[in-house]
Amino acid sequence: ITQQPLGGKAQFGGQRFGEMEVWALEAYGAAYTLQEMLTIKSDDVLGRVKAYEAIIKGEEIQGPGLPASFRVLVKELQGLGLSVEAITEDGEVIRFGKDEEKGKLPKLGLGLEFFGVG
Repeated sequence: ITQQPLGGKAQFGGQRFGEMEVWALEAYGAAYTLQEMLTIKSDDVLGRVKAYEAIIKGEEIQGPGLPASFRVLVKELQGLGLSVEAITEDGEVIRFGKDEEKGKLPKLGLGLEFFGVG
């Protein structure tokens, strides 16, 4: 459901990247590495496919999309009867749910400025 890497050596699982590791990368100012670890190298399936395609074609890699775990969180909150939305810097309201199912990823405008870079 969450599309996150499997755990354990027997399942060829991924290396755990916990909360303290996230803090360490934030402290070092490695925002790009942190963003890559938490999205493309984790559970952003669409972003990983697009990144691989860009590498093969020799094009620039686009920014990551929404991780599958975020989509699961949105669905759980909607299951509780909560409306999940984001407001961009321009004041545009983005509602999560139906647009994601169609494969459209909403552009939040949360770049690396969120991590203090840029």
